[in-house]
Amino acid sequence: MTIRAIKMHGAGNDYLYLDAVSQPQLEHRSDLPELVRAMSHRHTGVGSDGVILVARPTPAAAAAGATVRMRMFNADASEGAMCGNGVRCVAKFAHERLGNRQDPMLVETGRGVLALRVLPGGGRVERVTVDMGAPILDPARIPTTLRGGPRGVLDAPVPPDAPADLRQGLDAAGHDGLVCALSMGNPHAVFFCAQAQAVPLERAGPAAETWPAFPGRVNAHFVRRLAPDRALVRTWERGSGATMACGTGACAVLVAGVLTGRLNRAAVIELPGGELRIEWPSDDAGVLMTGPAQEVCEVLWPADAPADA
Repeated sequence: MTIRAIKMHGAGNDYLYLDAVSQPQLEHRSDLPELVRAMSHRHTGVGSDGVILVARPTPAAAAAGATVRMRMFNADASEGAMCGNGVRCVAKFAHERLGNRQDPMLVETGRGVLALRVLPGGGRVERVTVDMGAPILDPARIPTTLRGGPRGVLDAPVPPDAPADLRQGLDAAGHDGLVCALSMGNPHAVFFCAQAQAVPLERAGPAAETWPAFPGRVNAHFVRRLAPDRALVRTWERGSGATMACGTGACAVLVAGVLTGRLNRAAVIELPGGELRIEWPSDDAGVLMTGPAQEVCEVLWPADAPADA
């Protein structure tokens, strides 16, 4: 017996997708965390930023119109509530592999039920637009112990007790000494820098991820504003490390940029793996993300293989 996995990526943010609709037992494997770590390993496994199960929606979500559910696991097997690049590929998987033609496609996530519009090209799904929902600015819900103004933790000073590797990395990048904290279903810390490329990501990223100011750990984004409608971002993703792209992070960058007067309400976010177009029409609207969803290969993994990281 084998496990069939489809490797896909959105702007270089790659995951292995498992069909838990046809094989619901995948969700209930006692060794699921070990399996995720083994499959995700870049040298001894297939290699990915994590594993995503495509499953049937829960009864409550089905009643709300959802036809598919996403469970997202980082490479370290920690489960995340949301992945913007991942959910676009879930829509591609459901459309092409499961024959799901719902439009908009309603997908249950840890963030709630999201609406996605697939944009076919040449008979295949090539791009997807996702309504990522409204940003969360309440410090208690991010969560963070940092404190900011009435709209949330925006442009809060980086305190002197922040990890030394983070502060040194920010200094090297010409950081302005402020951090924007918010959630898009998962927590984000956004640092606007004169030279985001100069951040020593392998040191500053882990320090930011485990910063005690974010009790649930955090995704860290080092951002260079190129123009009112364009920004360049380097990301350290909690549970996965340096990644080619982070969809929720790109949304967080735009929201932080809008609310601090740095970016327009629609902008292109440049990531190492490609570009995402992010729009936030108004403060009370959801954040819209449009980007690619691409299949890499199909993998057969022995179901009874030792699941050791």
